[in-house]
Amino acid sequence: MMSDGHSDQPNLANANDNPANSTSTESPDTTKAAQIQKFLASPVHCKLFVQKLSNNQEYEYRKAEILWVRQTRSNPPGLEYYVHYVEFNKRLDEWVPYARLDFGREIEFPKPDQKKSKGRDATATPPPAKQQQRAGTPSAGQKRKAADEAADDKENAQVVLGGEDEDGETMEVEGDGGGGESTFSKEQEIEKLRTSGSMTQCVSEIARVKNLNKIQMGKHEVESWYFSPYPQEYAYCDMLYICEFCLCYYASHKQLARHRTRCQLYHPPGNEIYRHEDISFFEIDGRKQKTWCRNLCLLSKLFLDHKTLFYDVDPFLFYCMTVRDELGYHLIGYFSKEKESSENYNVACILTLPQYQRHGYGKLLIAFSYELSKVEGRTGSPEKPLSDLGLLSYRAYWQDTIVEYLLSTTEEVTIEEISQKTSITPQDILHTLQNIGALKYYRGQHIICLGDKVIEQWERNRKKKKRVIVSDKLDWKPLHFTPSQLRFL
Repeated sequence: MMSDGHSDQPNLANANDNPANSTSTESPDTTKAAQIQKFLASPVHCKLFVQKLSNNQEYEYRKAEILWVRQTRSNPPGLEYYVHYVEFNKRLDEWVPYARLDFGREIEFPKPDQKKSKGRDATATPPPAKQQQRAGTPSAGQKRKAADEAADDKENAQVVLGGEDEDGETMEVEGDGGGGESTFSKEQEIEKLRTSGSMTQCVSEIARVKNLNKIQMGKHEVESWYFSPYPQEYAYCDMLYICEFCLCYYASHKQLARHRTRCQLYHPPGNEIYRHEDISFFEIDGRKQKTWCRNLCLLSKLFLDHKTLFYDVDPFLFYCMTVRDELGYHLIGYFSKEKESSENYNVACILTLPQYQRHGYGKLLIAFSYELSKVEGRTGSPEKPLSDLGLLSYRAYWQDTIVEYLLSTTEEVTIEEISQKTSITPQDILHTLQNIGALKYYRGQHIICLGDKVIEQWERNRKKKKRVIVSDKLDWKPLHFTPSQLRFL
């Protein structure tokens, strides 16, 4: 949220009708003025109430922590503060002007020992031995194994699948876990990002302070969620204008309009491998279309937290889903996957753009990734760990797919047979069956028994009008790369 242009600096004389030096006894106004002065001297990590726009478009006061301060480019210049609302998801963090801060209530200042623990070395809160061991693993195989162990720990602790369908939510390889502060040092966090992400990280992003407020893409204005390493000169734009076809970005609508008169691209620059009704999928090689894929990474980073997408797009294939109209093919979402994955991941990163969420497109993306795995004749799984929203979306897809298969057969089936038919890995099948309580121990062996509530939920989902992937509409052969083509460095 950019400043409104007037000077945001407080007038302590106005805030304090009785100046502090007029009497030896501190009045409430004197205390308030002293608090404001102390806050302005060092606002970072202070907690106070801030006006937050609620769902019904009305402002309400919520407690928030100041994470960063910057000067506006308004005339006269002022300050704006980057705040994190306590007990809210960090995707709701935003820049607010001074006028939205509430100094009528007490300000909570950080304790000295807390400040010290947040220093560069973070020696006051060392990570557990298990995390230290992961951060120090030397080989690539061990690092990948450590990331998988972290995935198991996180899945056990995170989200429980509810009755509601979570279609179209954002999915990312790494989530914020919904909770407390990380115990990783800066070096360990970089290592964690490197081993669990699918692209190279930007070290300066560790603070992850959101640098853009809004983007305009086609007819949609979208609020950004997270930091993205766009060039610094775009950080103060009220709105970043993005061409919805080539994904180039501009600081003004006039620049975008001038670009659109010359831009000849009306669909993602790759091979169209699927078309059914108005939905198409395009396959794009990151090595052949570097600029477009890098622009896609910058765009997606606005809505992905720990997924540090930047320049290393060569090792990946991008599968972009579009909706077609008379103007062209509009990007809905995409997933990427490694050209050569030693762990048999069929998805490295997956995202539905916010303007298209809650329409079932998320499940369609997931279904398409498994359709490709079926053509390849192998099982696949998304790269772990998943975010909270990603885990919900995948669990919903796994549950619907597995329950549908079990209800369609009257014969006894094994986990391996379900895996072969659906291309879902046995581990993900077991995870899903345990999550819905379908694994039972009966007469000395484990059996699969679907409960009435699970069947009722599947029937409700089936009655919903939703898009599906039609296998016959897929025109694709798996790409095979030689060792020389896989040398990306």
